[in-house]
Amino acid sequence: MADDMGYGDVGCYNPDSKIPTPNMDQLAQEGILCTDAHSPAAVCTPTRYGVLTGRYCWRSRLKRGVLYGYEPPLIEPERLTVASLLKDAGYNTACVGKWHLGLGFSTKSGYDFDFNAPLPWSNAGRELEENIDFSAPITGGPNDLGFDYFYGNSGCPTCQPPYGFIENNHFVEIPSSYHEVPEFTSRPGMMTPDWDHKDADPIIAQKAVEYIEKQADSEDPFFLYLTPSAPHEPCTEAVVPEFARGQSDAGPRGDLVWLVDWMVGEVMQALDRTGKTDNTLIFATSDNGALPGDRIQGDNSPMPYHLYDHKSCGDWRGYKAHIWEGGHREPLIARWPGVIEANSETDELICLTDLMATCAAIVGTDVPDDAGQDSCNVLPNLLNEQPEKPIRQVIVHHSSNGVFSIRHNEWKLILETQGSGGWPPPRGEGPKQGTPGQLYHIIDDPSETDNLWETHPAKIQELTSLLEKFEQQGHSRL
Repeated sequence: MADDMGYGDVGCYNPDSKIPTPNMDQLAQEGILCTDAHSPAAVCTPTRYGVLTGRYCWRSRLKRGVLYGYEPPLIEPERLTVASLLKDAGYNTACVGKWHLGLGFSTKSGYDFDFNAPLPWSNAGRELEENIDFSAPITGGPNDLGFDYFYGNSGCPTCQPPYGFIENNHFVEIPSSYHEVPEFTSRPGMMTPDWDHKDADPIIAQKAVEYIEKQADSEDPFFLYLTPSAPHEPCTEAVVPEFARGQSDAGPRGDLVWLVDWMVGEVMQALDRTGKTDNTLIFATSDNGALPGDRIQGDNSPMPYHLYDHKSCGDWRGYKAHIWEGGHREPLIARWPGVIEANSETDELICLTDLMATCAAIVGTDVPDDAGQDSCNVLPNLLNEQPEKPIRQVIVHHSSNGVFSIRHNEWKLILETQGSGGWPPPRGEGPKQGTPGQLYHIIDDPSETDNLWETHPAKIQELTSLLEKFEQQGHSRL
């Protein structure tokens, strides 16, 4: 699951993409291309919560935005995750890469800090960071939520401190110095002695490959949740590994998308070497929509990005953080040799929260009523079966600033704003009660240009009532 990779970045979705993605294109040729797949949120923390729990993040303590660094674990300790479900079914489970769902940190003796302060927080101050005890065990992370093995980072490894790798419950090296001059859009903070942003994803790829190779002689199945940093900001040449520089015609951000594709290739090759390819299901996707391009330092214009004549979100309206389609419509490719038909395509509605119920169906178990509240088993869609009615008819979306939308079949309702609901251009605010919203017939008007709010009051009432029902009943099962 890439970080900020858009629908238009991947060649099999956009023939005019300026970025070579041969490995994901090969996956699509050997598997299925999903054209109406969505993240539950338009930014990363809430999507990651939804992917692992099958539950919309706005049901949790985090009602908008993302986590910034030292917040406590967001996934409740008793909550079922995809990893714990599969572990109970006999799988070995691993998380490699960006976590960004909160961890239990400790402070040094004599320093008091309220880790239970209401969410969301802002960036951590230097005083707090320098008083974190990085030698203490970390709690509430992947190892406490169903993963047998974790190697990765607390947040985005190129943008968000602490900069350093964690293996299971301890830092591999202790973050010991304060990084005062960050790389463009990254943030200052504590850093390990040898940290270099450009090395983060190659190391994550190496650890993923090592994990797969360790499964070579095991008869137990395995689940690998692999989450690179790329192509998240900062999209500068200094963050791009040397071997990835200039691999695209879309600048450093395009090179970072190429790097994601290279990582997909590394996984595919490791499966080939270990003889696991024919019995492995691979999903390739992204946590939310893309940014327009490389941000231009010091540019305060309405579109302060180098675009390279490349449409990172394809022809969809909007970008990362937005409530429009560009914020949450994702590339989603699935390959399972001999099970999923090669070179196939589905336009059925899919949400990334559907991973839990789909995995449960694959391993022949049930999702308890108190888990996976917003997850549907979309395995029939992946197998191109034709059920009598759509498996998933509704998705609730959420923007970075807390704007809700609800998609029901061909209709999409956005509530309490006529803007984007997110921070990239065009910047939009959060919801304002009583403000007219937006209504689109998403099939006839995929670009969301014809707002039907004034002409379809009955449809607005129907969808508003459905969203209220989902909020009140605690799940979105129809």
